[in-house]
Amino acid sequence: MIGFIRLAVFGFIALTVLYFVVVIYSRSVRREKLENEWAENGGIGDRDAFVNEGLKRYESSMRRKLIVAVYIVPIIVVTGLIYILNFM
Repeated sequence: MIGFIRLAVFGFIALTVLYFVVVIYSRSVRREKLENEWAENGGIGDRDAFVNEGLKRYESSMRRKLIVAVYIVPIIVVTGLIYILNFM
């Protein structure tokens, strides 16, 4: 039982670190795409306002919400493997 608790705690810590890395990377990529889009459109208007508005839309997008799968998928896989290896 202690081994399972240790696996759960360290797994949660690792998934949290991975989640934040993916969030930061994804936001960085989106910011770069918005800056390139602003430049391709001729640079009309304030660049920072354009990028901030695009990032606000990104925060409520489905892609942003799918990043939560970083937690869900590994938990399901590990739980499935534990069940299969112990009870089948």
